[in-house]
Order: sequence, then structure tokens, then C-alpha cells
Amino acid sequence: MPSGAAVGPVCVFEWRYGSLEMRRLLSRENLVDAMKLVEVALVEVLEELGVAPRGVAGRVEEAAASVSASEVYERERVTGHDVAALVELIAERAGPEAARWVHYGLTSNDVVDTAWALVLRDALDLLVERLDAIVERLSRLARETRGVVMAGRTHGQHAVPITLGFKLANYVYELARSMERLCQLRPRLLRAKLGGAVGTMAAWGGRGLEIRRRLAEKLGLPVHPVSTQVAPRDGLAELASALAILAGQLDRLAVEVRELARPEIGEVWEDRGGAVGSSAMPQKANPVTAERVSGLARVARSLVHGFLENIVLWHERDLSNSSAERVLVPHLLLTLDQMLLDTLSLLDRLRYSPERMRENMERTMYTVLTEKLLYMLIDAGLPRPEAYRLAREAARRALEAGVPLWEAAASMPEVASRIPAGRLREELAPERYLGQAEALVEEAIRYAERVRGGCGC
Repeated sequence: MPSGAAVGPVCVFEWRYGSLEMRRLLSRENLVDAMKLVEVALVEVLEELGVAPRGVAGRVEEAAASVSASEVYERERVTGHDVAALVELIAERAGPEAARWVHYGLTSNDVVDTAWALVLRDALDLLVERLDAIVERLSRLARETRGVVMAGRTHGQHAVPITLGFKLANYVYELARSMERLCQLRPRLLRAKLGGAVGTMAAWGGRGLEIRRRLAEKLGLPVHPVSTQVAPRDGLAELASALAILAGQLDRLAVEVRELARPEIGEVWEDRGGAVGSSAMPQKANPVTAERVSGLARVARSLVHGFLENIVLWHERDLSNSSAERVLVPHLLLTLDQMLLDTLSLLDRLRYSPERMRENMERTMYTVLTEKLLYMLIDAGLPRPEAYRLAREAARRALEAGVPLWEAAASMPEVASRIPAGRLREELAPERYLGQAEALVEEAIRYAERVRGGCGC
């Protein structure tokens, strides 16, 4: 490439992953706007308390409105400090009298951390809104399929019968727990950090607590009751951990779809319409949406380490967290944003085959009912070890002879003498061994509804 050629976007989140809404929230324009809110609100409070003369807040607000993000970052090339650049530009345009009160008693992280709290509030709202839609769609699908019988699997092997609705209800419950986590962490994360240099509010004198209270109220945020020069980083670490857990849950759902979509299983799949699966193999219908969810989950989990490292800062502050967070915060939020959008899309296009589920149980001769046979034999009076031996032998014979489990069991004198063949045939059917699966689907959905209601979704 010629040295003078234009260079397009480098970061994949600029053009492939993440929604326009989330990109706008995380844009430098939106962050600078949030920083300006903090600076203007401070002067308003100073004017209300009689610390600053009347009329200066209006001039500061007008000056701040005229400052663009591009101007701030152009000035930063000179100042080497983005907040200092913003303060200079506002002060220059507000006039000498009003300029005296711009950034009065603040330090840069008062502005940055409080601005990020405002941005994160909106970003969390967007993520929870998407998660709420996923839980709602999963709940609807779980109810729709609560009678669709399939083999439950442990260790990748057929276990006992379940329903597709029961399988999906487990994801309803898990994802509702993530919604609960995200709602519960909000009051610890979304707080104004206002305390000046090292956090003592010394520049505000005896009015520090009152200035802080009023300023936080104007911004619609509670305050950190005490902090160093920076807000405690455990809040961001908690957010990252909660989002990584959510990423893992979405990954688990995606892996389930990928597994069940294999041609040998063919029970559940994503309908991709006429999308190309392979440039070389025309027959391919790859689970690419689910695979993208799994791939991005790895990114989300990998980012958590940096947030945990940022908790450890020297004394009342150092700057090692700043550069890391400029990368970590937007990338984590955009990653989850894309994963949630992909999961919504996946659920909209999810298809399932009750016939294939039945065929797969037939392939293993309904040995998914061996536990049922075990308890029938115990109820018939056999000791558990003997009942277990007979049930296991019946499963072996069924697989070797290629006959249903009930038929293999009926051919064994030790079983037939205790349980009539007709009863074996009637009882050893998948539909007769689902336990409380249907009720448990409703339990999961009710739990999710309580969480969704409690989160204000």
C-alpha cells in the first residue's frame, strides 16, 4: 500500500460488530457531552449556593455547548490531557468572569468517572433491554415446546427423556439470573465520583458535602460516599465479571444449538434461509450465528482480567487504569451488545424437529427408559442391585437385538415373572417418564417474570 493511501477502520467494532445505538453511546462525542454535563452542573450548583456570581452558569453552559469532541481531542495534542483540553475550551469561550468557576474544586477523574457513570447507565439499560427480549422469547418458546419429547443427554450420551421446553427453561432461568445480577450491581457501579484532588474536597472548604450532594442530584446519580482521586475500580470489575458470566450463558445456549444441529442429530438448528454456508461445499448450512456467539464469548471472558488488574492502583491514584479502560470498557460492552443481538436473531430463526427427536430415541431402542425399568423392578419387590443388573441387561439386549427396551425386558424371565409385557410396553414410553418437567418450565418462567418485573423491564 502506498504510504500516502487512506487508511480505513482498523477496529472490527467500527464496522462489523456492535449496534449503532451502542456505538453512539460509547462514542467520544457522547463521552465528551457527558463530561460537559458535569462541568456545567458544577457551576450551576456554585451559583445556587452563592459561591459563584449569578449568570455565570448560563455562560458556561452556552460555552460548553459550542465545544465539539473533535476540538477537545485536537487541543489534547497540545495539553496531553483530554479533561484539561475541555476545561480550557469552555473557559476560553465563557469569558473571564465565568471562566473562573469552570472545573472549580474538581479533578479530572471527577469528570471522567462521573461521565462514565452516565454513559454506563445508558449502556446497561440497552443491554438489559436486549437480555429481557431474549428471556421473553425463550420463555415463549419453552412454553410452546413443553410437550416436545426428546432425549436428555449427559456426557454427550442419552440419559432420560426430557422435553425441549424443559431444556430451554434452564436457559430462561440462567439468563434471568444474569439480568438480576446486572440490576443488582447498578447501585454499586453507577455513582458520581466527586471529591477533587485525592478525594478530600479540600478546594470546596466546608461546603464540600453540600456541593457534592447537589451536584450528584443534578446528574441523577448517587455518590460514592468516600473515594480516592478515582472511583473504586471494583465496580467496573463487577460489571465485567457479570457480563462475562452472561457471555458464558449465551455461549452455552449457542453450543447447544451447534451440537443439536449436527447432521447425525438434527434435532434443533438455525434456519439461515438462502445464506451461503460454504464457498466450496454448496450443501453446507453452517450454524454461523451460534458460532459467532461462541467466538465473541471468548473475547468477553478474556477481557475480565484487565478489569481485575485495574483495581490495584498506587496510593490515592495512578494512571495505569486509564489506558486499559479506554480499550476494555467499550470493547466489552460492544462484544456483549453483538452477542445479545445475535442470540435474539438465533432464537427468531430457531427450528426443531419432534420427528427427529423421536427417531434418535428409537436408534438407541428407547434405552433412555432404563431408569424407569429399574424403578419398576424395585417397586415389584427386587433389591436395588438385582433390579439394576436386570435393567442394564435389558438395555444391552435391546441394543444388540435392535428391539425396543420393553420388548427386550419382556423376553427376560426374571422381569416377565414380575411385570407383564403389556405393562412394560405401556410404561416404557418416553411420554410416561417426564416427571415434573412441565411444571418446572412454569417455575422457571415465573422466576424470570419476577426478575423482569423487579428490574423495571
